[in-house]
Amino acid sequence: MRELLSGSGFNLLTPSNLDISLDVEESGQTYEENAALKARAFASASGLLALADDSGLEVDALGGAPGVRSARYSDSGSDRDNVDLLLHNLQDVPEDARTARFVCVIAIADSSGKVDYCRAECEGTILTERRGTLGFGYDPVFLPEGRDVTMAQLPLDEKNLISHRGRAVKKAIPVLTLRFERTGL
Repeated sequence: MRELLSGSGFNLLTPSNLDISLDVEESGQTYEENAALKARAFASASGLLALADDSGLEVDALGGAPGVRSARYSDSGSDRDNVDLLLHNLQDVPEDARTARFVCVIAIADSSGKVDYCRAECEGTILTERRGTLGFGYDPVFLPEGRDVTMAQLPLDEKNLISHRGRAVKKAIPVLTLRFERTGL
C-alpha cells in the first residue's frame, strides 16, 4: 500500500506506527463488508482516516468462487493449497472457459463510521499450471487480459499499474484527498 500511495502526498501510517493492535474478523459476505469492518475498526481506534481493503479472485466457471473466501479457499488457507484446489476444481474446464478476475475493494472510513468505497478489477484467465515466482496467492496461475505473462512474472511496478489493488488505490487517492480536506485528519 505504501508503494501504491507513493507520490500521492499522503503519509501512510500503519497500525504498528500508532501502537494499535487489532484483529478484525472478516465476517462479511462481500468485499465491501470486510473492508469496511477493518477500516471502521482502525479509524475508531486511531481517530484518523483509515484505509483498508479486501480482495479476492472470482472464477466464472466456478460461479464466482473462491470470491470473498479466496484467502481461505482450501482447508489450510495456504497459498499453495489454495492454488492446488483451484487447479483441481478447474481440471475439466476448457481453456477458453477459464475467465476470471481479481477484485479489490478499498474502504476509507473516518472515526464517525462514514465509509467510502473504491472498487477495481483486473480481468484475465486461469492457467493450468503455475508460472513465475513473484507475487503471492493466485498470481502464478492468473494471466491478465492482454498479457503473455502471469501476475507472478510481472515486475512490481508493472503489476501495480494493472492490478486490481493498484487500480483501486488510484481511485482512492481523490477520495482520500476530499475526505482529508473535509476533516483535516
